[in-house]
Amino acid sequence: MTVTLDSVPRFRPGVKFRFDPVRSAWVVLAPERLFLPDEQAVEILKLIDGVRSLGAIADDLAARYAAPRETIATDVAAMLGDLAEKGALAL
Repeated sequence: MTVTLDSVPRFRPGVKFRFDPVRSAWVVLAPERLFLPDEQAVEILKLIDGVRSLGAIADDLAARYAAPRETIATDVAAMLGDLAEKGALAL
C-alpha cells in the first residue's frame, strides 16, 4: 500500500475511534478487533476527518509540536499505513 502526502485517511465503515471510559483510554474499535493507540497515535487519529490529507495532518502536528515536518510526515505515514493494512483505515 502506497501512502503519500496527498493520501486522505478515513476510518473504514464499522470502525470507530472514541474514548472508552471503562479503559480510561482512546480506542479504535473495528469488527472483532480493538486497538489501543499510544498518546502520539491518538493525536494523529484525532485529526482524521476524511477530508484532511496526510500532508495537512503532518503540517498541523509539526506546527503544534515545533518538530520537523519531514520527520512527522514519515512517522504519520508509517502509522497510518500500518492501520490501513490492518483494515482500520482507508487511504
